[in-house]
Formats: sequence, structure tokens, C-alpha cells
Amino acid sequence: MQKYIEEFKGDLKEFHEMTNKFYRGEVSVPEYKSFSGGFGSYAQRGGERSMLRLRLSGGEINMDHLKFIADSIKKYQINMVHLTTCETVQLHNLNEEEVCALSTEALEHGIITRGGGGDFPRNVMSSPLAGVDKNEYFDVMPYAKATAKYLLGFIKTVKFPRKLKVCFSSDQANVTHATFRDLGFVAKENGTFDVYIAGGLGVNPKLGVLVAENIEPEKTLYCVKTMVDVFTEYGNYEQRARSRSRFLQDTLGVEELKRIFNEKLAKNLKEQKLDLIVEEETITKSGEADVELEKEKRIIPQKQKGLYAVSYAPIAGDVEPSLFEKLYQVLEPMQEVKIRLSPEEQFYIINLTAKEAKKVLEVTKNGAKTAFEHSTACIGADICQVGIGKSRLLLQACVKRLREEDLPEDALPAVHISGCPSSCGSHQTAVIGLRGGKKPTPEGPKFAFALYENGSDKPGEEGFGTEVGVLLEEDIPEFFVDLAHAVKQEGMSFKEYYNKHPECIKETAKKYYS
Repeated sequence: MQKYIEEFKGDLKEFHEMTNKFYRGEVSVPEYKSFSGGFGSYAQRGGERSMLRLRLSGGEINMDHLKFIADSIKKYQINMVHLTTCETVQLHNLNEEEVCALSTEALEHGIITRGGGGDFPRNVMSSPLAGVDKNEYFDVMPYAKATAKYLLGFIKTVKFPRKLKVCFSSDQANVTHATFRDLGFVAKENGTFDVYIAGGLGVNPKLGVLVAENIEPEKTLYCVKTMVDVFTEYGNYEQRARSRSRFLQDTLGVEELKRIFNEKLAKNLKEQKLDLIVEEETITKSGEADVELEKEKRIIPQKQKGLYAVSYAPIAGDVEPSLFEKLYQVLEPMQEVKIRLSPEEQFYIINLTAKEAKKVLEVTKNGAKTAFEHSTACIGADICQVGIGKSRLLLQACVKRLREEDLPEDALPAVHISGCPSSCGSHQTAVIGLRGGKKPTPEGPKFAFALYENGSDKPGEEGFGTEVGVLLEEDIPEFFVDLAHAVKQEGMSFKEYYNKHPECIKETAKKYYS
């Protein structure tokens, strides 16, 4: 990894020069975006501030990473920090000097921003509780980290048609959407992987194609190399809108795609030397079980004796910047503790004794309380250059409105909100999803969100939600209030109510369509 850090450090001079030109007005927003994305940075809407995406392999934050983030927030007075659906941390509202300094300083702490955006292999994702989950088949984190390191070698050597997202799932939760990413590794009970390719959300969404079964984990990189070979040989370099790997299902056909992948995989297995030798990280600490503590909803008992994970979900993925310093002060004296990011824009603090878990619960007490408050929203059009709807701000408004009502915690599900068809908020995978756009009205076009229902990311039940109507942005908080009260009236959870009244979402939304 140190080799890549030194190599990418040399690239930063060019990034700093281009950033300087952009802020002097010598480079347009589109020109800068096409360049800066390769360094994990974009100009925010309006072009006056920048964001920086910290690439964190497997979504893991160690104590050195945490200290760097906390110190940087304090040093540069950073007022916005966002957790992404790709298990990264984004620092926002940075000026020219700050984004240049942070891109360099991050490397000194082993955090690479190179390839965090643009047409590159993106941050490799893992099930956030890998290695500690009682229900996992095996720990996929070592393979996720090895893959992340391997893919860094392609950033300067291979031109991709578009970005490549790779992820690992260790259990049946499929929180990383491994069955419909560009490349997904799904752990099995027999200790092997099933491999899915060419899936993805957004325009023309596709479930992944199962191309290989019972792959030994040590053969992981052969599959990664094969996907790179297939994507770069058959990906569309001419039409950017059709450059993602999911379009290979259309251009090649599913059966031909399978044939090509397996032909190239056999060739790589014969010619390459990519076998992995990894060791699962050994957790040496242990503790005593605390039955009372386990009643707390944010506590997850680990498979290690007497150890716990604490979950924390900031509303809309926006973490109060000062929390990082508070967390570091609490966690620094504790041994073997780490933070794991989740694609649902939350994180878990793992390897805690019962006593330590109580301290962490206290410092993270201001997060989401209900299922709905655990909803996911992309960064939104107030920040994103290409966004249409202000996803985060809509979710925050909905949470505020719902807190004014006397509602059960399970009256609504977690929803997923995207600001545009790109589906960065994965709206297509949720029971209720929203996608930003505009709607014509007698007063002229108004901001609105298309309403989707009945999506699922559960293995064996995967399916994309269907659009059922369009709601004006201003009406959406009241739509959720109406729906929640209908559920409350029958004394059910939302899941029970939806099973009994499958038309409830459409019926509740009807009054807001006119």
C-alpha cells in the first residue's frame, strides 16, 4: 500500500494545479469535474466550494483515520461531513487551499482519495459487520481489503469505460447489494463465493448475472482481473450514457456474457499468479455478557464472547462534525475498536465490551430513533452538480414533520431517496423510494419526486420498485404523515399493514397527484 501512497502523492501536483486554475476561472465546471473526479473531489453546485471523498477500503475507519478526520475538521473548521452509500466519508464546503491540503494530508494517514470519483475502480465495499456478525458465513473483510489494494494498480494503467463498483457480502442481508453491482462476491455457507457481474441501478437497472459459483476465496483476484478484462474489452467507450457494465447484458446477452467471463477466467487462472493468502484478523479481547444492555436497540452482540457493536445512524447521512472528536476521545483508550461504515449511511463501532458500549451509546445518542429516520438519501442538488431534487433536505423536512406527530417507531419503513435517475440513494431497491425531478403545474414547473414502491434487495427476492406517481416536493412530508396515521390506526407495523393493504402507498398518494 505504501507504494501506491507514494505514487499517488506525486500525482497531486497536477490536481493542485488544475484546482488552482479552476478557482481562478481558467477551467470550466465540466472540464474540472472530468479531471478532479479522479482525485475524489468535485466542485459543489455553484462552483464556489469543493468536496473531498475519503476512500476507506471495506468501509473501515481505524483510530488513526478517525484522529485525522477529527483533527482536520477542527483545523479547517469543516461544517459538513456526509456518509455515502459507497462506505466513504465526504468532507464538504472546502475552499481551494483546504481541498488541496487535505488530499495530501490524507495520504499521510493511509487514506487515498485517488480514484474516489471519475472512471476508475471505486471504493471496495464490505458487509459492515464482517468478522463480528453471528450470522455471517465467513469474514469477507480480508478479501475486500486485498481487492481494494489490487484495484489501485489499475488506476494509472488501465482506462475504464466508466466507474467499476466492487463489493463483498458476508451474510444474507445483502446490504452492499452484491447481487446487483458491477462485481459482487456473495459468501456461502460452504466457505466459497458466488460471483455476480454487470448489475447496477439508475437508468436501465439490471440485477447481476451469476457467472461463477463456489469460487474459493483465495481465487478472488482472478475474478477481479477477469471483470476488468471483460469491461475494458466490451464496455462502451463511445456513448457515456451506456458505459456502465450493466449494459453488457444488452449488447452481449446474458448467456454470451457468461461464456466470455468464464472463458477469460479460465485463461487468467492458467496464466496469472493472483492467489491470495490472507488471515482473518484475530480479536484478542473479550468481555462479560450484559443481558440488560442487549435490550438496547442499537446494541448488536458479536460472535466474540462478551463483545458488542453499537450502531449509529445520522439523519440523511450528515454527521455533526464535532462527533468525530468526541468519538475519538471516547474510543482512543479502548483496544481493538474500529468503525465500520454502511451503505445505508450509518456506521457501527465494533469490538466493545459492555462497559465500553455504554459509553459509546451515550456519545452517539442523537442519531435516528425510528425506522423511517434510518432512511437513506443521496447528497442532493443543493450540493451535487447534476442533481435535480434536494434529497437530504427533503428527508430532514420529513423527519422534522413526523416528529411533531405521536407515531409508533415502526409506523413507516426506511425509505430511499435519490435526487436524480442515477439512483445514488438506491431508491429502486426500497419498499418506498423517491427520485427527484420536476412536475408541470398551472404555476409552472415545480420540484417534485417520482414515487416508487415494492423494491427489494433481499437475496432471492431482489427486484426494482415500480413508479406509481409523482408528488410535489412540498407535499411529501404530509404524504408520509397520512400514511403513518393510517398504519397507526390499525395498530400494526408498516410491514404488517402493507401486507394487508398492498395498495396503501398508491391510495394514500392519490390525493396529492392533482
